[in-house]
Amino acid sequence: MNRPTALSLAVWLALPFAAHAAAPASPDADAAARDFDRVQVTATRTERALSDVAATVDVIDREQLDNHLVRDIKDLVRYEPGISVTSSPARFGLGGFRIRGLDGNRVLIQTDGIAMPKAFSIGSFSDANRNFTDLETLKRVEIVRGPASALYGSDALGGVVAFVTKDPADYLKDDKHSYVGLKFGYDGEWNGLLGSATAAFGGERWSGMVNVNHRQGQETESMGEVRSKDRTRTAANPQDRDGRSVLSKLVYAPSDDQRFRLTVEGNEDSVDTDVLSAIDRTTTTGMQARDHQTRARVSFAHEMDNVGAAFADSLSWQLYRQDSETTQRTDEARANRSTRHREFNFDQRVYGLQAAFHKALETGSVEHALTYGFDGTWTETRQKRDGYQVLANGQVSTTILPDAFPVRDFPISKTTELGLYVQDEMRFADGRFSLVPGVRVDHYELRPDVDPIFAADNSGMAVSDLTKTSVSPKLGMVWRFADDWSLFAGYSHGFRSPPYNDVNLGFTNVMFGYTAIPNPDLKPETSDGLELGLRFLSPAAYVSLSGYYNDYKDFIESQRQVGVNAQGLIVFQSQNIADAEIYGAELKAGVDFGELSAAMAGWSLNGAVAWSRGTDKTADVPLASIDPLRGMLGVAYDRDSWGVELAGSFAQRKDRMPTPTAFRPAGYGVLDLMAHWDFAPGAKINVGVFNLGDRKYIDYSSITSTLATNSTVTDRYTNPGRNVSASLAVSW
Repeated sequence: MNRPTALSLAVWLALPFAAHAAAPASPDADAAARDFDRVQVTATRTERALSDVAATVDVIDREQLDNHLVRDIKDLVRYEPGISVTSSPARFGLGGFRIRGLDGNRVLIQTDGIAMPKAFSIGSFSDANRNFTDLETLKRVEIVRGPASALYGSDALGGVVAFVTKDPADYLKDDKHSYVGLKFGYDGEWNGLLGSATAAFGGERWSGMVNVNHRQGQETESMGEVRSKDRTRTAANPQDRDGRSVLSKLVYAPSDDQRFRLTVEGNEDSVDTDVLSAIDRTTTTGMQARDHQTRARVSFAHEMDNVGAAFADSLSWQLYRQDSETTQRTDEARANRSTRHREFNFDQRVYGLQAAFHKALETGSVEHALTYGFDGTWTETRQKRDGYQVLANGQVSTTILPDAFPVRDFPISKTTELGLYVQDEMRFADGRFSLVPGVRVDHYELRPDVDPIFAADNSGMAVSDLTKTSVSPKLGMVWRFADDWSLFAGYSHGFRSPPYNDVNLGFTNVMFGYTAIPNPDLKPETSDGLELGLRFLSPAAYVSLSGYYNDYKDFIESQRQVGVNAQGLIVFQSQNIADAEIYGAELKAGVDFGELSAAMAGWSLNGAVAWSRGTDKTADVPLASIDPLRGMLGVAYDRDSWGVELAGSFAQRKDRMPTPTAFRPAGYGVLDLMAHWDFAPGAKINVGVFNLGDRKYIDYSSITSTLATNSTVTDRYTNPGRNVSASLAVSW
């Protein structure tokens, strides 16, 4: 359902004036020679070096994004074993992140601290994903692996992916007062053309920036060779893709240690698909899809670095509103000469308030860094499926069995989520030992609103309110037992509040003999995670080895068959049913050979590997969401103005599946070659050749539906063959 607002109009009115200026150049980024030298914020809500954090955190900066020619979220984690991206190659594309075996809404994704929209899917024609951020607007991405509800509340069950957008200050360095940048790119995976423009200005108190991006292309190629126009097709379905985004910020600094920031951001993507793989010639003779999604947000933030008060040394707060909408239309031609037209809408509007306070103090010989704060969100979620069919005789009907359109699969839902958290980073023994306890209390309220559409499809059904309170503790430890060595360990509790669509699941069809009923007794999904690790960091090398164990309880199974009611209808209900465990080990390491020998200056080696195993303890079968063993190894040579990197990605064959007939992708090894050259002041070119050996392979995370071993269309899920990507950035 389209709901134009002043916010969305403000965002999109700005776009046409800059659309043809396409191409933002990124600000210069300080090169980080070693991963653990980098500073993160997400895992602790404070600025801490990775080596001082009692968790596994990945930081990917703007320089990496550019040098690895990252265009989308799948590219983002290409060289991050243990993290992957789910996808639906036939039509809907990239979905969301999978961290240590958990994906979907069990992973928190946020941009500048604001949670991204939830995912929702039902049936074959409706799939709202979470891919709402243009990576060209970012200066940094931080990924926390494992439960993080003690700081971030619900949904951080599997981890947190934190996008951090660019600021005017990123461009206005070295006393510059203005900046203009252009960037042009090509992506061979989907024949994509990309353009971007950035302008920034700054003075003594005021600064601002605008970053505008445009992208267009075709389908992401597979290595399937069957190009039939029916369900036997393994080549990618034809697509036309178009997208754009804008990021604008205005900053006022009344003093050197205080900033007010107004941000307006928007993102829009449209994809038209000729869904040839859905044609079976028996019932469906043609299918056209038009998918469109938008996100717009406005936020106002305030930061104070020197409060000088008893309650805080520094503070920050933020008010925001965010609107998102997914609309998916499907036109189907039938063998009986009828046509069917379906439309799916999934909209979310959220208002939020955040505040964080930091206070440093000492008690005896113990140093404390106290962090505490508040998060509040008020969200309205609307979902609707509509449609009609035109019969061969021209008659129009809004009934397409088993649905009598329009329908809502859950009532309009208003949720309130309030959280209070506190964390104390305590340092003992002259800073060699750190202990980090923390706790968060979250209050969740769900209030459904039954409108005529839901009531007509679920006559007489009583929906349920829901109120839950969850407490999430954590405890971390870092012991620097030698100059270059440290041990870290942590316990963290995670949870996910019962989703609105599971609490008040609703659909009834007497003709087909089934009904779905609400469940006001749903409990939050919970996790208890343990992690133990060892780190080594020197000027020449770094190593991080960690092992983890996560125990999950009360996983919600949607639409579970629970019996037959008095009317003889089969009853479905969402229930807490599954307990699970996931454990694994991860290794990251690198060497800067220039620190070992001047003759090897510029040469470096880095690698990573992740292994995990998961079990559904209720059914006593392997978890299907566990990625196989994955690793990467890269060797790079960098000079002052140019560099080259050869990177290999490797995966073991997927062996443990919940059913013996499920398809198991083979293992693979793929090489990529990337180069960058700063050929003039303010001018840089990046080039990459990916899948150098033109290897046919499948990422397990690309298979999100049941696929049998004897399937004849497995090549539909293959990754692109050899392809080239490039970008040119200029700035002045």
